[in-house]
Amino acid sequence: MKKTGLLIFAALLAVSATFAQLPDKAEDISPLLYGEKIPNADLVEADGSSHQLYSLIQEKPSVLLFYRGGWCPYCNRHLAEIRDVEQQVEELGYQILAVSPDSPENLKVTDKDQQLNYRLFSDANGELCKKAGIAFKAPDKYGSMLKEKSGGQNDEGLLPVPAVFVVDHDGVILFEYINPDYSTRLSGGLLLAVLNQFSSEN
Repeated sequence: MKKTGLLIFAALLAVSATFAQLPDKAEDISPLLYGEKIPNADLVEADGSSHQLYSLIQEKPSVLLFYRGGWCPYCNRHLAEIRDVEQQVEELGYQILAVSPDSPENLKVTDKDQQLNYRLFSDANGELCKKAGIAFKAPDKYGSMLKEKSGGQNDEGLLPVPAVFVVDHDGVILFEYINPDYSTRLSGGLLLAVLNQFSSEN
């Protein structure tokens, strides 16, 4: 009975954490840490196909790039910078998976405008970015725009703090870069340096 009670208590804690109020500021997020496992989530690709994150990362080690949306000029510049090092990233054995709250339709626009070769995924309801601990409540002035860009799914008006996670086949976080200042991003050069370091250690 005591063991059952502990299990129920743990389950209640998990539920309460899932539905915990979003931080109001990017500086107040509590992201997953190095060595922890990225959680599974349902994602929708730009072509409308649905995928489990775990099925994607089991294919090969991955660079998970979280960005605010195709409406953000800083995000578009970062997407383009990562595009320019994509071939080298792939040669090191990694794939790039970019995730945002944008709807699949808006992902198509970003893909075309930025001429990207790597894959874009919609986390329109914020499931993954909340589980990863990088979601926060955007200022109210962004609410209607964010809901429209997500195809009506972003009811909470959330945004992910721009982040890059490098994960292995099992989803274990090997490296992360998270900066509440959305204008400051992980450079393509630094990403390559990190991946090269991992390659030299293996």
